[in-house]
Amino acid sequence: MRRIFFDTNLFIYLFEGREPYRSRVVEIRRRMLERGDRLVTSAMTLGEILVKPMELGRSALAEEYARALRASAVIVCFDELAARRYARLRAAHGLRNADAIQLACAAQCGVDLFLTNDARLLKLDVPGIGFIAAPERAPL
Repeated sequence: MRRIFFDTNLFIYLFEGREPYRSRVVEIRRRMLERGDRLVTSAMTLGEILVKPMELGRSALAEEYARALRASAVIVCFDELAARRYARLRAAHGLRNADAIQLACAAQCGVDLFLTNDARLLKLDVPGIGFIAAPERAPL
Protein backbone atom coordinates (compact mmCIF):
# COMPACT_ATOMS: atom_id res chain seq x y z
CA MET A 1 0.00 0.00 0.00
CA ARG A 2 1.29 3.41 -0.97
CA ARG A 3 0.27 6.78 0.40
CA ILE A 4 -0.62 9.15 -2.43
CA PHE A 5 -1.29 12.84 -1.83
CA PHE A 6 -3.69 14.67 -4.15
CA ASP A 7 -3.16 18.41 -4.46
CA THR A 8 -6.34 20.50 -4.50
CA ASN A 9 -6.45 20.78 -8.29
CA LEU A 10 -7.07 17.04 -8.67
CA PHE A 11 -10.18 17.20 -6.48
CA ILE A 12 -11.42 20.21 -8.42
CA TYR A 13 -11.09 18.22 -11.66
CA LEU A 14 -13.14 15.43 -10.10
CA PHE A 15 -15.84 17.58 -8.53
CA GLU A 16 -16.23 20.04 -11.40
CA GLY A 17 -15.77 17.50 -14.20
CA ARG A 18 -12.89 19.31 -15.88
CA GLU A 19 -11.67 17.28 -18.84
CA PRO A 20 -9.32 15.87 -19.94
CA TYR A 21 -7.92 15.88 -16.41
CA ARG A 22 -10.98 14.36 -14.74
CA SER A 23 -10.74 11.12 -16.71
CA ARG A 24 -7.08 10.67 -15.80
CA VAL A 25 -7.71 11.35 -12.11
CA VAL A 26 -10.62 8.88 -12.10
CA GLU A 27 -8.31 6.25 -13.64
CA ILE A 28 -5.60 6.95 -11.06
CA ARG A 29 -8.10 6.65 -8.23
CA ARG A 30 -9.48 3.38 -9.65
CA ARG A 31 -5.99 1.92 -9.78
CA MET A 32 -5.27 3.14 -6.26
CA LEU A 33 -8.36 1.37 -4.96
CA GLU A 34 -7.41 -1.86 -6.76
CA ARG A 35 -3.97 -1.78 -5.18
CA GLY A 36 -5.15 -0.74 -1.74
CA ASP A 37 -3.32 2.60 -1.85
CA ARG A 38 -4.32 5.28 0.64
CA LEU A 39 -5.43 8.71 -0.60
CA VAL A 40 -4.08 11.61 1.46
CA THR A 41 -4.68 15.35 1.28
CA SER A 42 -4.58 18.31 3.65
CA ALA A 43 -7.16 20.28 5.58
CA MET A 44 -6.23 23.18 3.33
CA THR A 45 -7.54 21.19 0.36
CA LEU A 46 -10.87 20.92 2.13
CA GLY A 47 -10.95 24.69 2.56
CA GLU A 48 -9.96 25.32 -1.03
CA ILE A 49 -12.59 23.04 -2.55
CA LEU A 50 -15.31 24.73 -0.50
CA VAL A 51 -14.57 28.25 -1.77
CA LYS A 52 -16.44 28.06 -5.10
CA PRO A 53 -19.65 26.50 -3.73
CA MET A 54 -19.67 29.05 -0.90
CA GLU A 55 -19.09 31.94 -3.31
CA LEU A 56 -22.12 30.70 -5.24
CA GLY A 57 -24.20 30.40 -2.07
CA ARG A 58 -24.51 26.63 -2.57
CA SER A 59 -24.04 25.34 0.97
CA ALA A 60 -25.53 21.91 0.13
CA LEU A 61 -22.93 21.45 -2.61
CA ALA A 62 -20.18 22.55 -0.21
CA GLU A 63 -21.31 19.93 2.27
CA GLU A 64 -21.45 17.29 -0.49
CA TYR A 65 -17.83 18.12 -1.42
CA ALA A 66 -16.75 17.95 2.22
CA ARG A 67 -18.46 14.58 2.75
CA ALA A 68 -16.88 13.16 -0.41
CA LEU A 69 -13.43 14.32 0.66
CA ARG A 70 -13.78 12.94 4.20
CA ALA A 71 -15.07 9.61 2.87
CA SER A 72 -12.25 9.09 0.39
CA ALA A 73 -9.12 10.62 1.89
CA VAL A 74 -7.06 10.89 5.03
CA ILE A 75 -7.05 14.61 5.80
CA VAL A 76 -3.77 15.81 7.29
CA CYS A 77 -3.72 18.86 9.54
CA PHE A 78 -1.14 21.62 9.46
CA ASP A 79 0.54 21.21 12.84
CA GLU A 80 3.75 22.45 14.46
CA LEU A 81 5.96 19.86 12.75
CA ALA A 82 4.41 20.65 9.37
CA ALA A 83 4.92 24.36 10.12
CA ARG A 84 8.65 23.77 10.48
CA ARG A 85 8.75 21.93 7.15
CA TYR A 86 6.72 24.77 5.65
CA ALA A 87 9.29 27.32 6.81
CA ARG A 88 12.18 25.29 5.36
CA LEU A 89 10.35 24.93 2.02
CA ARG A 90 9.56 28.65 1.80
CA ALA A 91 13.12 29.58 2.74
CA ALA A 92 14.77 27.14 0.33
CA HIS A 93 12.47 27.44 -2.68
CA GLY A 94 10.52 30.70 -2.34
CA LEU A 95 7.23 28.81 -2.68
CA ARG A 96 3.82 30.42 -2.38
CA ASN A 97 2.13 29.87 0.99
CA ALA A 98 -0.46 27.39 -0.31
CA ASP A 99 2.13 25.28 -2.15
CA ALA A 100 4.43 25.15 0.86
CA ILE A 101 1.56 24.15 3.17
CA GLN A 102 0.50 21.32 0.85
CA LEU A 103 4.04 20.00 0.48
CA ALA A 104 4.76 20.34 4.19
CA CYS A 105 1.63 18.38 5.13
CA ALA A 106 2.44 15.68 2.58
CA ALA A 107 6.05 15.42 3.74
CA GLN A 108 5.07 15.36 7.39
CA CYS A 109 2.90 12.29 6.91
CA GLY A 110 5.45 10.67 4.59
CA VAL A 111 3.79 10.12 1.24
CA ASP A 112 5.16 8.02 -1.58
CA LEU A 113 3.72 10.22 -4.32
CA PHE A 114 2.47 13.81 -4.47
CA LEU A 115 0.24 14.45 -7.50
CA THR A 116 -0.26 17.96 -8.80
CA ASN A 117 -0.67 19.83 -12.06
CA ASP A 118 1.38 22.72 -10.72
CA ALA A 119 4.46 22.63 -12.97
CA ARG A 120 6.49 24.72 -10.50
CA LEU A 121 6.36 21.90 -7.95
CA LEU A 122 7.31 19.04 -10.28
CA LYS A 123 11.03 19.77 -10.17
CA LEU A 124 11.30 19.83 -6.36
CA ASP A 125 12.92 17.16 -4.20
CA VAL A 126 11.18 17.30 -0.82
CA PRO A 127 12.33 15.08 2.07
CA GLY A 128 9.34 12.99 3.18
CA ILE A 129 7.86 12.81 -0.33
CA GLY A 130 9.00 9.97 -2.56
CA PHE A 131 8.09 11.60 -5.89
CA ILE A 132 6.21 14.62 -7.18
CA ALA A 133 4.44 14.06 -10.48
CA ALA A 134 1.72 15.35 -12.76
CA PRO A 135 -1.31 13.06 -13.16
CA GLU A 136 -0.43 12.22 -16.77
CA ARG A 137 2.99 10.97 -15.62
CA ALA A 138 1.85 9.22 -12.45
CA PRO A 139 3.53 5.83 -12.10
CA LEU A 140 0.21 4.09 -11.43
